Amino acid sequence: QVQLLESGGGSVQAGGSLRLSCRIAGITYKTYCAAWFRQAPGTEREGVAAIDGGGNSYVDSVKGRFTISEDNAKNTLYLEMTSLKPEDTAMYFCAVRLSISCPWGLPQDQFVYWGQGTQVTVSS
Repeated sequence: QVQLLESGGGSVQAGGSLRLSCRIAGITYKTYCAAWFRQAPGTEREGVAAIDGGGNSYVDSVKGRFTISEDNAKNTLYLEMTSLKPEDTAMYFCAVRLSISCPWGLPQDQFVYWGQGTQVTVSS
């Protein structure tokens, strides 16, 4: 059974940092690519960052502040978030696509496994 378990969310002041983790279990690590999404109240879920063998991709609003990475040995995906802003407040989700390619802009239904989400709240 595939399971994605996020952790690392919390409440911080603007300018602070957080690191989100997503433990991926139940599938062979090298046969998938992964991404982070977020959804704020009253808004649509949006892609934040994606990672595959071709590199990393980011939504414009987080470029230079967020870094997506992965630890093959631990089957874990990370999102390092720095210089956080109140507009980064959202529920953050990790998701997996059963492909080695995650080009930016993929429809979200291409990601078949999703975590339960972890809340990030940034106060001004």
